[in-house]
Amino acid sequence: MLLLLLLQVLVSCLWLGHGELVKSFESSCPQFFFRETPPSEGLEPESPAWICQRYKNQYYFATLYDRNKRIPVYSAYLYQPGPGKRPKTWLVEPQLLGSVYPKTMEKEWTLLKYYNVTLEQLSKSQAVLQDYKNLTGLNRGHLNPSGHHHDISSRVATFTLTNIVPQDEKLNGGAWNNYEQQTMIRRTQGCNTTYVVVGAVPGNNYIAKGRVNKPSHIWSSACCEVDNNHRKAWGVIAENDKNEVQLLTLGELEDVLTELYGRDQVSLFDSDCPRE
Repeated sequence: MLLLLLLQVLVSCLWLGHGELVKSFESSCPQFFFRETPPSEGLEPESPAWICQRYKNQYYFATLYDRNKRIPVYSAYLYQPGPGKRPKTWLVEPQLLGSVYPKTMEKEWTLLKYYNVTLEQLSKSQAVLQDYKNLTGLNRGHLNPSGHHHDISSRVATFTLTNIVPQDEKLNGGAWNNYEQQTMIRRTQGCNTTYVVVGAVPGNNYIAKGRVNKPSHIWSSACCEVDNNHRKAWGVIAENDKNEVQLLTLGELEDVLTELYGRDQVSLFDSDCPRE
């Protein structure tokens, strides 16, 4: 009887715990950040989850996830665009359920069918497909876009619901798409390695009956290494109800985000990235 009680306590602890998510990006998947330095704590939400996004036992990017608002705070990755088809299958993050679940992203139905998980349990831990159905004027907007990756596995890995936010339909298909597909190509000319951090500022509105936050702004930042001695950096921000992207210096973007978040000074990259 005592053994059974202890087992029940252990299972409940595993369930309530944060799972085997990483304690910090620096110790687990630092390669997605310039000089292995993630953004400062000024962006961190009340209930954060640090996810090294893993697919087929390989890390492809890093996401700081807001458990309460069920959206990513930011996703960080290396810009390596290439030709290829856009994936269609959406994945979820089992680790957010608890440490007894897989460390790699999976399809919803795989968890429901093979891991004895209910949709209610899954939806408590994160956004689910149902949350993004029947949207009006909004799309599932990637922070880390599949088009910025060069092979099928890395593109599939971006199709996790922990990497998307409700994004204005016109912005997603218009000015933001132009930035992702055209401006980035121009801006990264001559770059050997380009580190990118894309984020979303939480807003006052929600979708899915209050479950998933609709960000007020979407932003992106890049730090590119031209060679050992030369770097360039930039940022952009867009209000999430206008089809318009504002191009900024990295320093300007950090100042805008500091004001929008209203916490400590925001720093997105190591100090060796130029702010002007």
